[in-house]
Amino acid sequence: MIFALIVIPVLGLFFGVHRYLWCRLVRDTTTPGSRPRRAGTAAAFVLPVLTLAALLAGRAGAPFPLQRALAWPGYLWLALVLYLTLALLAGEAVRAAGLRLLRTREPAEPTPPPPATRAPAREDLAPSPASSPSPCPSPSPSPTLLPAGTPALPPTAPPPRRLFLSRAVAAGASLAATAAVGYGTATTLAGPVVKRVTVPLAKLPRSAHGFRIAVVSDIHLGPILGRAHTRRVVETINRTNPDLVAIVGDLVDGSVADLAPAAEPLRGLRARHGAYFVTGNHEYYSGAGSWVDHVRELGIHPLENARTELPGFDLAGVNDVTGQTEQAGPDYDQALSGRDPSRAVVLMAHQPVTIHDTVRFGVDLQLSGHTHGGQMWPFTYIAAATNPTVAGLERYGDTQLYVTRGAGAWGPPVRLGAPPDVTVVELASLRA
Repeated sequence: MIFALIVIPVLGLFFGVHRYLWCRLVRDTTTPGSRPRRAGTAAAFVLPVLTLAALLAGRAGAPFPLQRALAWPGYLWLALVLYLTLALLAGEAVRAAGLRLLRTREPAEPTPPPPATRAPAREDLAPSPASSPSPCPSPSPSPTLLPAGTPALPPTAPPPRRLFLSRAVAAGASLAATAAVGYGTATTLAGPVVKRVTVPLAKLPRSAHGFRIAVVSDIHLGPILGRAHTRRVVETINRTNPDLVAIVGDLVDGSVADLAPAAEPLRGLRARHGAYFVTGNHEYYSGAGSWVDHVRELGIHPLENARTELPGFDLAGVNDVTGQTEQAGPDYDQALSGRDPSRAVVLMAHQPVTIHDTVRFGVDLQLSGHTHGGQMWPFTYIAAATNPTVAGLERYGDTQLYVTRGAGAWGPPVRLGAPPDVTVVELASLRA
């Protein structure tokens, strides 16, 4: 019941938006019966179905080659829908102003002669189908009512000036949306940039001053981002010459069977004290147990509610909160109990929302991801409303939280307003 209450409105909005796009991009810019009108109408049916197929293929267990074939056009169209809709909504003001200007310049239409006087037939009293409400009302004037028995006139194109206005708004919106999605896709495929941040820790000894942790999250290997993407991430990390690599969840979107070749370059990570991994929510959609085992085979150390001692501080990790559905959620007692409280502790936890539990356990620094920094504007505002920190370093009591924007992308391979990153967190001792 709850599923239906969520899915039905979402699907209604999804197809309603496509109806609006068809009105503004196809109906208002083409003549009835023309080849462009038929092609645009066909695309208005095919593209949303393709997007839904891309979203559902993985969950339905479709063969991985089919998932890859559907993912690129399906997810890129989803991003285009977002920015086309925003651009067209902004263009409505231009459209309205243009129509007002045209009305002042167009000559008045001649008044039609009055119809012959006769008793109205019963069928004449029925409401016309054209008078029913429509999600995108026609820009052309209402047709003149003709006496009964008069042959219906063929549909006509809108006046040339109105057609030009509609085409200009549609072309501008399409150009802006395509440029935004193209730039966002290029940003994603170029790989993460390196950010550097210094975090002072009161308990950190002088001997550990300058310890560098390369923090990476949300790589999201899947039908779109594959082996080449992993190689770019690994090369970026290795160029920073870190002391330790912290992979804080959402490594994959798919099974080990499908994505093991894509994850293989992780074997090449180089750090003086090794690489560590904690699960994210997407691992639990992809077989977390199998991925933990596979990550270990790649030479990376999983921290499943566990802790290890490093020179100068403790490194701990907790499972993602999504693991609670498999009785494998975060266990702070298991990860942190019995440790020396005089030592600094750095905690790897995928989601920033766990920061309040982290504060209660006296953690000095939490490293997280999950938010993607919002990934695509205007989702940055939604990410800010649902997470304590979207990106960057903030303090909560005596605990500091650092959130990376992640190195990949979920869904559309598009990053706009939130470029991907690998962050080198340099620990600083107050005693240095």
